[in-house]
Amino acid sequence: MMARARQESDGDPLAPLIHGLPLRAGGFIVTLYGDVIVPRGGEVWIGNLIETCAGLGISETLVRTAVSRLVAAGQLIGRRSGRRGFYRLAPGAEAEFAAAARAIYGPPEPAGWHFVVLPETEADAQMAALERSGHARLRPNLAFGPDRVPLPPGVLSFAGRPSGATELLPAFAATLYDMEAHARAYRAFVARFTPLLTGSCALPGDQALTARLLLVHAYRDALLRDPRLPDEALPPDWPGHAARALFASAYLALSPEADSHVARAFAAVAGPLPAETPATRARQADLVYSASTPEISAFQDLAEETLHE
Repeated sequence: MMARARQESDGDPLAPLIHGLPLRAGGFIVTLYGDVIVPRGGEVWIGNLIETCAGLGISETLVRTAVSRLVAAGQLIGRRSGRRGFYRLAPGAEAEFAAAARAIYGPPEPAGWHFVVLPETEADAQMAALERSGHARLRPNLAFGPDRVPLPPGVLSFAGRPSGATELLPAFAATLYDMEAHARAYRAFVARFTPLLTGSCALPGDQALTARLLLVHAYRDALLRDPRLPDEALPPDWPGHAARALFASAYLALSPEADSHVARAFAAVAGPLPAETPATRARQADLVYSASTPEISAFQDLAEETLHE
C-alpha cells in the first residue's frame, strides 16, 4: 500500500526528505508506533494516525486498511471508547519492537562471532530468521554471524574468536555480505537528511514530528537491513558511523518541538499523551552519547562530501 503523491508547495521544508522515499502505510505506522506511541504507553487514537499519515499523502483508507492488517498479524489490539477507536501494541509484538528500539536508539551493541548449526528438519525456516538477524549462510544448515541475538531452541552454536591476521576480516566479511549495498543505503540517508540538520530547529511542532518520523523511518530501514557486524569486520570509513551520528544529532534537534506537538495533539483512552516519559528521556540520553562520540567527525566529513556532490 504505497502512499499517493503528496501535494508539495514552494518552500516546503519536508519536500526534499519525502521525494523518492518509498512510504507504505503499514511500515510508516510501525515507525510511528515505535517512535512515538510505544514509549508513551503503547496506545493511541486512530485519528492521530490518520492525521499524521495524511501529511505524507497516505489516505485514511490506506491507514485503516494497514491498521486492520496489523491487528490481524497480532501486532495491534483495538478497543473503543465512546465513538473513538484506539489501538495499542499487542503483548506478542513487544519483544520485536523492543529489539528494534535498542538497535535504533540504544548504544552500540557489542558483538562477537559464532557458528550456528541448525537441525536439518527445520533448517529452511530457521536459516531465514537467522539471515534477517545478520547471519550469513555457509551451508544449508550452517550459518555464521554476530552473536548479539538470542538463538532459537534446538540449535548448536560455537563461539568464534578471530585471531592471527585479523586485518583480513573485512575482506572475509565482504565475501559473505553485500557490504557495498549497505554502504550505499547509509550514504543515501546522509545525503537526504544532512540539509535537515541546519534548519531542523525552525520547524513548527507538526512538521518537526513529521521530519523526525521520516528520519527514523529511513534510518530504521537502512539499519535493520544491515547485518551490523563488529567493527573489526567493517571496511575503512564505514558510512554507517556517519549515518548514526547524523541520526542522533537530527533526532535531538527535532525532539523539543516534535514532543510538544505530541502532547498537544495525541491521545489515548486515559487522556493526552505526555511530551516525555522515562523511556523517551532514556532514548535521548543514549543519542546524546552517539552525537558526542568520535563518530560525529565521520558524519561531518561525509556531510561535507555530500553537500559538494
